[in-house]
Amino acid sequence: MTEEELLQQPPEAYMNEAQQAFFKDLLLRQRESLRSRIDGEFDELREQDRPADDVDLASREEQRQWQLRLLEREKKLLDKIDEALERLARGEYGWCAETGEPIGLQRLLLRPTATLCIEAKERQEQLEKHLRNV
Repeated sequence: MTEEELLQQPPEAYMNEAQQAFFKDLLLRQRESLRSRIDGEFDELREQDRPADDVDLASREEQRQWQLRLLEREKKLLDKIDEALERLARGEYGWCAETGEPIGLQRLLLRPTATLCIEAKERQEQLEKHLRNV
């Protein structure tokens, strides 16, 4: 099924077997791509040689710290993908964790790991913004 075919399905088909299979395939492909990038980054970090110059060493260490932060973010995304696959297996994927309402196909296409519908996400962001300003 293509994205276009997915979006053309009637509302009552929401999260039927075909749609679940579409998102499972999408999540698995994203997971594999992310896993490859993470493995490549780790290999690159392991292969770095020690520069003789202190300035080069400082620059290399700064780059290494940046790569480690990126790897940490990618690992968190990998965990979210795994959680989404678990929700799929339980039949909970595509439904808002807060309200139980459909998250929506377009939102899931943009963010396949989403757990909240737009309205619930906006409420969460407003609360976070309020708490930061307190």
